[in-house]
Amino acid sequence: MNIDFHSHVIPTAFVAAIENDPARLKARIIGTGSDRKVVHDQGYAYPLFAEFTQPEAKLAAMDRKGIDISVLSPAPPTFTYWADRDLAVKVTSLVNDGVADFVAIRKDRFRGMGILPMQHPDDAIAELERIVEVHGFRSVEIGTGIEGVKLSDQRFRPVLKRASELGIFILAHPYYIGNKSGLEDYYLTNLIGNPLETTLMVADLMYSGTLDELPDLKIGLAHGGGFAPYQIGRLAHGHKVRSETRAKSQTSPLDLLRRFYFDSVVFEPKALTFLADLVGAEHVFLGTDAPFDMGDEDPVKTIADAPGLTDEQRAQIAGRTALSLLGEA
Repeated sequence: MNIDFHSHVIPTAFVAAIENDPARLKARIIGTGSDRKVVHDQGYAYPLFAEFTQPEAKLAAMDRKGIDISVLSPAPPTFTYWADRDLAVKVTSLVNDGVADFVAIRKDRFRGMGILPMQHPDDAIAELERIVEVHGFRSVEIGTGIEGVKLSDQRFRPVLKRASELGIFILAHPYYIGNKSGLEDYYLTNLIGNPLETTLMVADLMYSGTLDELPDLKIGLAHGGGFAPYQIGRLAHGHKVRSETRAKSQTSPLDLLRRFYFDSVVFEPKALTFLADLVGAEHVFLGTDAPFDMGDEDPVKTIADAPGLTDEQRAQIAGRTALSLLGEA
């Protein structure tokens, strides 16, 4: 079974909210029909592909790629971490209920992943408990940072702890709705900025002692974990020779890296082989990042082409890791 654990949707209720109050949502919808785009006030724009909003389009794309089940996560711009409490709670619940409606169309092929109003931790915990109880979600997607505040910040610790207690899997995804300084040209905000954001989060969670404090926390990393797996030797060496890195954690960064889970969106099959050998295939899961243009259009082939992997490893990455994280193994 091939299970996509990194597949995005944008509930129609969120689109309608933007259309009804673009000033408050700091975004607008332009164009008509298949040419519609979402344009955020901060400058980020993207096509409103049918696969974002229409279950039949998502299913058609899954069939084309050989995907049996997709775990549907809201596109990161729906996070609205900049919003005040009332708006954040309203939008988050609206989005999560929209994902649940999407899933209800084909429960045999869809699973739901929620989002949380992380800038308001008490409300984030309340929403986490609600979507687990009401919708049966087993995973949530959060940003690698919350409007410039690190995920290791103590204000977010209760949210992470509650997710750990509930056995909820967290997919950490880079979040931005504007260009990153110094990366404005050549689409580097995404090409380098996104994996860099993930790498910074990984290193901070390691060195800050957050992972030591929450040993049962399950965090997945988009885009193959950014640069972290491929520079883990540097992080580990720094931990040996620099006292700053040992101020809050004595645990080897290599051991901590193997606590994370990683999607397969690396595009280079040899990189996928390296990743599986480094952290274990049981910590790697198939992802597409659909329907963004930086997604993997043929993820099954990426896994098949990864040199040196055993059939067992390929099956683990293709679906068994996801089933385990969903509690369906």
